[in-house]
Formats: sequence, structure tokens, C-alpha cells
Amino acid sequence: MEEIEAEQEPEAGSQMSFLEHLDELRKRLVRSVIILVIAFAICFYFSESIYNFLSIPIRQALSEASRRNLPITGVTGSETVLTIDHLKEGDAGRYIFDGATSLGPALVSPGASVGATVSRDADGKLGLFTTEPLLTNNAIIPKGVRLPLEFKEFAISQPNADERMTVTTAIEPFTLYVTVSFYAAIALGLPLLLWQLWMFISPALYRHERAYVTPFIALSSISFVLGAAFAYYILFPPAASYLLGVGHEFKLLLKASDYLDLITIIMLAMGIIFQMPAITYVLARIGLVTAGLMVRTWKVSLIVILIVAAVVSPTNDIPNMMLFAAPMVLLYIVSIFIAWLFSKKRRTDAEFDLDEGR
Repeated sequence: MEEIEAEQEPEAGSQMSFLEHLDELRKRLVRSVIILVIAFAICFYFSESIYNFLSIPIRQALSEASRRNLPITGVTGSETVLTIDHLKEGDAGRYIFDGATSLGPALVSPGASVGATVSRDADGKLGLFTTEPLLTNNAIIPKGVRLPLEFKEFAISQPNADERMTVTTAIEPFTLYVTVSFYAAIALGLPLLLWQLWMFISPALYRHERAYVTPFIALSSISFVLGAAFAYYILFPPAASYLLGVGHEFKLLLKASDYLDLITIIMLAMGIIFQMPAITYVLARIGLVTAGLMVRTWKVSLIVILIVAAVVSPTNDIPNMMLFAAPMVLLYIVSIFIAWLFSKKRRTDAEFDLDEGR
């Protein structure tokens, strides 16, 4: 009888001493730090590209805000303003330098303008070229000079002065790249970090329950990516447009560090929130969560979801908060169905072997 009771206990969780638990925790933490350091080194190499990618939503929102409610009129009524994103060969107009720009030995002051047209150079490459001389403080720029705008077969919009964020100290750009590299390192190293987490809690599980490590890591990693992408492409753009629309009568000087903190917190939060189905799957397979339990506690869960949405949402208005709460409610419903499909009564290894005919 004592042998049967011994078999029904978790194999390692109840046998490890307090000091052994601490040693296991120390080992997992050290390995997690090593993973983060390696991932950080990789991400820091691409930090500028990562930051530029993260800045796209706010740049688009700033561009839309700067063009909002600014209609133009012309002589014939058919005049249009050409945007950089849609220039094509043959288009012409005036190019305005939004910042101090070097063209060879010449330094063009902000606000200067010059006639320009889209054409091809001697090598057949598309570019924006001056159609008239440009006089600067220290030089005369002849017509036919290529202007500093990247072209492929269409123009690539570069952030102008109204779309750039500000920094207040000389060290802040470096700090920004370090910060963005750290956040990216968490995302890059997530599968290995989840592995270390699983290895820490696995001694408390039965032998057959440890087989769920692969689906747990795979589902969690995919869910995190989906959550971060959902925040980046779906949630943040309307929130940014709303915030900039509220302050349209002010001259906005948006700090790069403030924006980076905002978008990374939202992306990381949604990545964690999207773990709900993956965690529910593992807990249901182990037997710790059932669909009935989740249905009975839906009121408490709804309150928790609304609180999380209020904290994560960058604005305090109801529509944006509901925009964050809606996917969480949907994920909770999906998790109920997952628990209903995969929930099992928790079994000891002996019971599992008996059921499997081993």
C-alpha cells in the first residue's frame, strides 16, 4: 500500500529540498541571462533597423496628422499635391529641404526649395534631379543634381522634420538602441526562455506530463508573435491617430524614448495576453483546468480582462479600451473551447501506464 502511494506522488517535485529548489532556480536564471546576452548582441547589431521598423506606425500617424484638414485650391481645380510615396518618372514640382542638407561642398539651409523632376541617370537609375540652379551660402548647385531621396522603381518616403521624434541628450540615441535591442532580445530568445521555465517547473509534473514541453513552447512562441503583430498592425495605429488628433492644435515634439516605451509595452503585453490559449491547452492536458471551471468564473475573468485593457491601453477613452479588451474576450472564449476539447483528468504515471496498457 505504501509503495502504491509513493508511485502516486510527483516524481521529483515533493522530493527536492528547499536548497535544491534554490539551486535549480539559480541554474535556470543563469542560463536565461546567457540566452538574453547572446540575443542582445545579435539584436544590437540590427538595432537601427529594428528601431526604424518600430517607428513606422507613429511616423505614418504623424504624417497623416500634419496633412489633416489642409485642402488646396488651384486655378483649374484639378491641381494635386504629389506625395513622395507615389512619385513616378516624369513627375515634377518643387522639392523643399526640411533640414540642413549637404550636397557635395554645399550646405542647403532648411526651408530652401528647388524645382525638381523624376527621371533616370546615365545608368538608368530612377532619381529626383534639380531642374534649375540652387544658390546657397557657399556654393551654386547646378541643375541636374540628384537630390537626397532614395528611389527604386518608386520613391521611398523618408521621415521629414514633422515626422521625426526628438531626443534631449547626446547619449539618448545610444540608450534607445540599447533599449530596443533588449526588448527584441526577449522576443528572439523567447523559445529558449520558455524552455528554461519549463525545466524549472517540470520536476513538479508527472513523467508523462513532461511530454507537453514541445507543444507548449511551439504554441507559446507562435502566440507571442501573433500578439505582438496584432498590437503593431491593428491596435496601435488607431490609438496613435486618436492621440495625435486630440492634440492637433499643438506643436507636437514627441520624445523617441516615450514612444519606444509605449509601443514595446503594448506589443509585449499583447504577446503575453495571446499566451492564453497555449497555457490553457497545457493546463487542460495536465488536468488542472476544465471548460466548466472557465465558464463558471467568466464574470471574474471579464473584470480582470477589463482591468488589463485599461492598464495596457495608451488612452483612457472607452473605444480604445474596448479595442484592447475585445481580443482578450475572444481569446478567453477560444480557450474555453480548447479546454473542452483537450481537458483530461489528472493521472499519476501508474494510472497513465495502466490506461495506455503499458
